[in-house]
Amino acid sequence: MGVVLAVAGKGGVGKTTVCGLIIEALRRKTGGPVLAIDADPNATLANVLGLNVDITLGGIQAETLQKIRELPGGVPLSRHIEYELQKAVIEGKGVDLITMGRGEGPGCYCAVNSILRRSLESLASGYPFTVLDNEAGLEHLSRRVSQGVDALIVVSDGNPAALRAAARISSLVDELELDLKQRGLLLNNLRDDLGPTSTAILGKTGLSVLGRLAHDDAIATLNLAERPLSELRDDHALLQDVDRILTDLLPQRSAVSEKEMP
Repeated sequence: MGVVLAVAGKGGVGKTTVCGLIIEALRRKTGGPVLAIDADPNATLANVLGLNVDITLGGIQAETLQKIRELPGGVPLSRHIEYELQKAVIEGKGVDLITMGRGEGPGCYCAVNSILRRSLESLASGYPFTVLDNEAGLEHLSRRVSQGVDALIVVSDGNPAALRAAARISSLVDELELDLKQRGLLLNNLRDDLGPTSTAILGKTGLSVLGRLAHDDAIATLNLAERPLSELRDDHALLQDVDRILTDLLPQRSAVSEKEMP
């Protein structure tokens, strides 16, 4: 099993952009492939990666439930879902993307979801790195979506409300007794030092600070134009900052990289 990173945080703090930077740093350092999973119903990770999504897992769920009685005899449901899951993998340069899409509609999805979850875990096991972009807020944690990851990266800007959300995420991890090997706080899109109120809240989050990323006009311009982060130069400051953060967070990354590189 490769390294699995999950990214969480309040909406509007740049969580998906941070995911894109992490994926870019890993892709450029190791050559990939990196598996990116967009678990946010807003589904914007494809934009920062420069990929187009036609099939989502939400769509597979709904279609499978509608056609479950029409499947050919002798074809197990698990095989059908595995086949559909493979079609949902969007391949890019050094990165493959799966988009979860919208949540479930009416009907019983239990069997479909169970098979889909096992199939997704099996697929991820073949990648040296998997990066999971969770939906904003706490829902993904209460559903235990982030169970069994190597590191949970909670993203916040300097806003007190975002830092309080980070603190709640950390508390919920403890309450649910999630199997997280590491967790920490990544401060993003900072223009100035934190004010006294934010600094006080930061000290109560229960999270160690993994790093601080400054506001970056070049990235803001790319986001506004819906252009991918792959257009950034290798020596871009924020990419280098994220690479250093990953090196500190994942000392095993070098070993994985050397093993996976040809």
